[in-house]
Amino acid sequence: MPELPEVETTRRGIVPHVEGRRVSAVAVRDGRLRWPVPADLPARLGGQTVERVERRAKYLLFRTAAGTLIVHLGMSGSLRVLPQPRPPERHEHIDLVLDSGATLRYTDPRRFGSFHWVEGDPLAHPLLAELGPEPWDPAFDGDYLYRRSRGRASAVKTFLMDSKIVVGVGNIYANEALYLAGIRPSRLAGDVGLERYRRLTAAVREVLEAAIAAGGTTLRDFVSAEGKRGYFSQQLRMYDRAGQPCPGCGEPVRLERLGQRATYYCPRCQR
Repeated sequence: MPELPEVETTRRGIVPHVEGRRVSAVAVRDGRLRWPVPADLPARLGGQTVERVERRAKYLLFRTAAGTLIVHLGMSGSLRVLPQPRPPERHEHIDLVLDSGATLRYTDPRRFGSFHWVEGDPLAHPLLAELGPEPWDPAFDGDYLYRRSRGRASAVKTFLMDSKIVVGVGNIYANEALYLAGIRPSRLAGDVGLERYRRLTAAVREVLEAAIAAGGTTLRDFVSAEGKRGYFSQQLRMYDRAGQPCPGCGEPVRLERLGQRATYYCPRCQR
């Protein structure tokens, strides 16, 4: 599933082609996504100029004077910029045709993504209203995680992946950040001390920034707006390395399941 680095990579890729452009037409060939695409989306978005493309967590926000299009890429969705029109292929469900002649095309084989049209404050939408801070928000620091974790009996990895605590830390990036911070993923969140949470917030930012710089992580489906694969998978220290030597101490990386998610850790470096 595209996580924060992949969505941010997509946003940066489409901004030069979309911001300031008028949507001359919207073509919805198959609106059967996770939630049905609004039937009046072509009428509402068509003719509007995209003033800004923002990201909130894993959602893209296309802001116009009339309202905001909120897009979630789901498990296998992608947005591609086509400089010249071409016939749609299978799973290419939605086109935003721009006044430049380019097309922003949405592809989603599993159809788990979603398109929503919002008038008013998009951050008040039920999908966004209860989200936690962004990893780069000054409010997200070690003191914040320490306060929110007190009394928590869940594993620290599960706590870190809770979007009401902080957004954008998916499974891959939680594994990597916990390794950098030296924290075992199964340790109870309420048992982690303040200094270790301070290390963890720094590790989260470091991992996410490196992933964005590498264009995200491609394990199966993800491609950027230019059709490029993400290469952060080449920098992974823990994820999907069960049995391989830890890059820090050489101990074999272990695999367990936490919350039905594959969890990788070094039994020597992470406590």
